Amino acid sequence: MMAYNTGLRLVPRCGDSGLRITAAKQAMATSFCCTPWVLGRAARALGLPRHRHDPHLQPWHVVSLSHRSPFNTLRLPPLASPFHQSASRACQHAQAVNGRADELHKGVVDKDIVSEVKRILEMANRASSRKIVLHTDFLTPPVLKESLHLLEKLVDVRAIPQGGYPQAERCRVSVGHVETLTSEPDIVAALSITGSFSFESYSHGDFLGAILGTGIAREKLGDIILQGAKGAQILIVPELVDYVMSTLDRIGSVRVSCTKVPLDAIEYEPPRTQSFKSVEASLRVDALASAGFKISRTKLTALISNGDVRVNWATVTKNGTTLKSGDIVSISGKGRLKIGEVNPTKKGKFSVELIRLSDILLIRGCPESDTG
Repeated sequence: MMAYNTGLRLVPRCGDSGLRITAAKQAMATSFCCTPWVLGRAARALGLPRHRHDPHLQPWHVVSLSHRSPFNTLRLPPLASPFHQSASRACQHAQAVNGRADELHKGVVDKDIVSEVKRILEMANRASSRKIVLHTDFLTPPVLKESLHLLEKLVDVRAIPQGGYPQAERCRVSVGHVETLTSEPDIVAALSITGSFSFESYSHGDFLGAILGTGIAREKLGDIILQGAKGAQILIVPELVDYVMSTLDRIGSVRVSCTKVPLDAIEYEPPRTQSFKSVEASLRVDALASAGFKISRTKLTALISNGDVRVNWATVTKNGTTLKSGDIVSISGKGRLKIGEVNPTKKGKFSVELIRLSDILLIRGCPESDTG
């Protein structure tokens, strides 16, 4: 009998009930001649099942090599699925996660948000398939919104956001299988920062800068609630409570003390707002932010160049970025500006409602006058 090499390669494929059999190019030029006995020996060597009537087996697979000859059509016995049923479900779940991630690209422009949300979807896939519970760090509102929107479409995944109080903007998200994640995990803690703030006003950025100065990462910190002369309350991951209590001793020139407080002791007050209307020729960020913050376009352009201007918590790099109703513009040291109702005028311009949010009474955990 002549020697031959079929070049057959068995490759598992996620979602298939069998194995995909391909022929290597090197074997295509080689015809072979063999008897059914030889084929049987080859099948047994490959560990292929022999029972044709097993209900779990698929019909016989036929592999035809591109080189035509009377002998190069190889009939292989039915192939049993190499994957356990749970593994097959995991593959299907992974495919669903990838599909949801593809949806994200259609509605979100910021690449950092896309990357972060995809990472959270992958985390949810791992947690669900392994029947464990995983937690994110504190997420910015845009990432939180997109993540929850896509996670709720995954059948076997449950997601629970927690920010420490109902109005929280920055939240952590717990993800897990619906049968595993049955209650709210304890993943958010609160600290009260007190000192003599009666004679000098300190902003959100002052508190945030001091806290980050202790060496912790921004994503480990949630909202910062300013309380005027009393100081502030902050939300943080529980594992860093003792560290911050022992290292944070000063906000600016004011000596402070930190104590842990229960979440139900959070004192939330809505931020003070100032609303007014402005008629603008366009909805560009430089036009609306200039009107809202009462600063010149030249100065605003410089702030954008320095990376001090953000739209929906993402740094703006172009003066011509277009805004829409509901967008939040923040400038380091200036506070926040919310774009309200937008209506076109008869002269082709735009009447825009601008809502200025105070940076003194309460600025929560978003980077408006901070360094992070």
